[in-house]
Amino acid sequence: MRKALIVGVDYYERIASLSGAVNDAHAVKAALERHADGRLNFPQPRLMTSTGPGATVTRTELREAVAELFRDDAEISLFYFSGHGYIDGAGGYLCASDCENGHDGLSLSEVMTFANKSPARNKVILLDSCHSGVAGGNAAAVQVAEINEGITILTASTAEQYAIETGGSGVFTSLLVDALSGAAANLVGDVTPGSVYAHIDQSLGPWAQRPVFKTNVKKFVSLRETDAPIDPADLRKLTVLFNEATSLVQLDPSYEPERTGNEAESVRAPDPAKNADFAVLQAMAKVNLVRPVDAPHMWHAAMESKSCELTVLGQHYWRLVKRDLI
Repeated sequence: MRKALIVGVDYYERIASLSGAVNDAHAVKAALERHADGRLNFPQPRLMTSTGPGATVTRTELREAVAELFRDDAEISLFYFSGHGYIDGAGGYLCASDCENGHDGLSLSEVMTFANKSPARNKVILLDSCHSGVAGGNAAAVQVAEINEGITILTASTAEQYAIETGGSGVFTSLLVDALSGAAANLVGDVTPGSVYAHIDQSLGPWAQRPVFKTNVKKFVSLRETDAPIDPADLRKLTVLFNEATSLVQLDPSYEPERTGNEAESVRAPDPAKNADFAVLQAMAKVNLVRPVDAPHMWHAAMESKSCELTVLGQHYWRLVKRDLI
């Protein structure tokens, strides 16, 4: 069972309202609900949005929803919040529609208490709100994180920073949705919290808001499955084509099926079996698993009877295949 609570608060009764939080919540719901192939991922995620006086999310409603999310023994319990955040000497807060001064919002310490006590195997907390980097910290010892095993926190900014909105969407959430849509997928199509963080971190300049990542897990869970950039069957041929991770594959013109028509008669004719292997090697080269040796492209390596080798990434995946981990 996978559970997700997705909250977007635009309308505030007593403090300045926002314009992109609800859009962000809908975008995250759409990204998480199904895998790329249409299979359900988070069935019926709970969506709570505040769009106006007749549609609010109160502190009490938000607190009860968070408590319910983390109550069950789920495979994943995921909480996403977009809205105002607040911080003072006692800690951080998520501002609900009825907040008046910020510290009357839902305290992040309460959110962490629910998560820390949850029987769910994986607890993922994604916060697109100002000062959200304080989540999981200790108000009395700011350098200390207090998160139990199985918890991952990813926030839009540090405790001292504001979360930026642009073009009707939070910068953090725009990158989050990109990551979930495949930009952060590994070579088997899995998007993990770690790869999401890496994508967001690399996409922001050094002077922009900085995402914060805190985790206490033995293994990252996949948040979503996307289309793999290389056919898994081709990926498993790493150990067939390369005897060892450091082996070279000697090429010759018979590997390359394309001809310019200007080749000498001595050039070997295409070999269908080698052509099939070469197609796989070229697919591997496109995702940085394989590279030609002393040649600019794989075509030149074949036509000039040179070789190809595994990149460092290719050697890593070769070992995974060898150990039957893929």
